[in-house]
Amino acid sequence: MIYLDNAASTKPCAECIRAVNEAMENTFANASSLHKAGTASLMLISRARAAVIGGMSLNKTSQLSGEVIFTSGATESNNTALSGINLRGGKIVTTAIEHPSQARVIDKLEKLGHEVIRLAPKDNEDFEGAIADAVDEKTALVSCMAVNNETGFCVDVRKLYKAVKAKNPKTLFHTDAVQGFLKVPLDGDLISISGHKVHATKGIGALFVRKGITISPLLSGGGQQKNLRSGTEPVELIAGLEAAINAYEYKIEHFDRLKAYLIEGLSEIPDIRLNSDNRCLPNIVNFSVRGVRSEIMLHALEEADICVSSGSACSKGKTSGVLSAFGVSDKDADCAVRVSMCADNTEQEIRLLCEKIAQTAKNIRR
Repeated sequence: MIYLDNAASTKPCAECIRAVNEAMENTFANASSLHKAGTASLMLISRARAAVIGGMSLNKTSQLSGEVIFTSGATESNNTALSGINLRGGKIVTTAIEHPSQARVIDKLEKLGHEVIRLAPKDNEDFEGAIADAVDEKTALVSCMAVNNETGFCVDVRKLYKAVKAKNPKTLFHTDAVQGFLKVPLDGDLISISGHKVHATKGIGALFVRKGITISPLLSGGGQQKNLRSGTEPVELIAGLEAAINAYEYKIEHFDRLKAYLIEGLSEIPDIRLNSDNRCLPNIVNFSVRGVRSEIMLHALEEADICVSSGSACSKGKTSGVLSAFGVSDKDADCAVRVSMCADNTEQEIRLLCEKIAQTAKNIRR
């Protein structure tokens, strides 16, 4: 199998699998228990929190200072962040390229009476500047993803965070860092991540809450994790996340080569539109094979045991509304293919992908 759908989910790495198994055998106690076994679980969780913060900073000198809440994944992290803060009836500035786990919460807040401004890259060459310019004294929240899951479009959230705080220090800044974690330096008052995007398991994620920021918990119960996320901590999954973070290495040169090789292969196929530009991280490449609907292309590639997607896995094959925010027409969006790579992918796999796309396009366009 050629697996090129890593933006949807990655294969757990060997280090993660080993750490999960070891924790299941040796560090399985409830972290709230007062005995030695419980203390061992608590120490593991504490160590993993440090790994998460280090990963968000990419171990730069300016370490983030705050609390890490372990969650079931990015959806819970985003919902906790956006539903748990006190917006004081203020304005929300966000983008038109957000993941549904963020966008649907913002929709609900809008229905509750909050003014919402949604900015699109196609309308703003200086995207970070446009977002910052939209902030005023009434802005309670800015929520923006670091890397778009459909095109790889990258937002400099460190630059944006500073610009937003310069405009209004009271404005809270939320970063959906699901695709950016361990790839780009992050910043924010609230930062959401997901384990299964970085070769950890599904069912584990985290929310960073900057020191001094107060949020209301989404879940009520036993008061674990400083009463911010009740429920017995999944020590095994947390151990796997820590191991995956420590093992992860984003070799941009590797992805640059694969992307260049992919674009070269696609250039030999007539009527291809590239939807990922030079502002996109190279591990995600979105393109349209005009004249061939995404569903047909995906099924043809599946028959060749090649796994890609047409966009966000959460859309379940529906035409993406996000691509239109990048200036992609509905017709081209209906033909979109997303290739998302990991460190294990090779040029040979990319060559086989391009050959199958060329063959399918030729057959369908007859």
